[in-house]
Amino acid sequence: MIMTNLAVNNRFPASLPDSLLLQWNQQLEQKSAVERVAWALENLPTHFALTSSFGIQSAVMLHMMTQIQPNIPVILTDTGYLFEETYRFIDDLTRRFNLNLHVVRADISPAWQRARYGEQWQQDEVALKDYNQRNKIEPLERGLEQLNVNTWFSGVRRSQTDHRKSLSVLQVIRGRFKVHPIIDWSNKQVHEYLTANNLPYHPLWEQGYVSVGDKHSSLPLSAQMEEQDTRFNGMQRECGLHTDGDGI
Repeated sequence: MIMTNLAVNNRFPASLPDSLLLQWNQQLEQKSAVERVAWALENLPTHFALTSSFGIQSAVMLHMMTQIQPNIPVILTDTGYLFEETYRFIDDLTRRFNLNLHVVRADISPAWQRARYGEQWQQDEVALKDYNQRNKIEPLERGLEQLNVNTWFSGVRRSQTDHRKSLSVLQVIRGRFKVHPIIDWSNKQVHEYLTANNLPYHPLWEQGYVSVGDKHSSLPLSAQMEEQDTRFNGMQRECGLHTDGDGI
């Protein structure tokens, strides 16, 4: 099948006929991850950015994207509750790839939030959604706006959570185009890419973590657990960054 040669010129908020989005996704499914990136850079509206949590597999997308577009902005949402190992990992990969790193945070410090709201991640699902909205979604949207981003890349994969199983390569989310180049990759493919390019896993991989976010809501994988069970104390499967809403 020949890819429709039609660049999208519209800016935020993004819009696209459902029939064309479906057609493009059917064809993007047949492409490699690198081909998907190249197609997006050629056909989707600028400006571009990559979002990264600097989690277990993050070196894959950071390496892949900077090989193609070295100065692409990389947006990190810092809640103030990341593992010390994560902060060191961020420093290491920033130096290694010479990243154009942009760090976004909530307007209120973690200490002030605890004083005002308590430890919301230990309360209930409503409080956890409020925490995620304030510390993850709002800072990310602010960062995307400040950089005038119309198309952003993410390294999410279908095997990670139930919600992500239904994600396509290309979607429109909160008014912007979002591209998932490695959406269909298996853990084996991730390992092979990291090995072939001499790239590291997150340091906590060796301690049994398969997904790493905030210290207070990340657990190592144990018996009877699926990957998605290691985050958010079992209350949610998504924080909201990758959903067109405020989480699940």
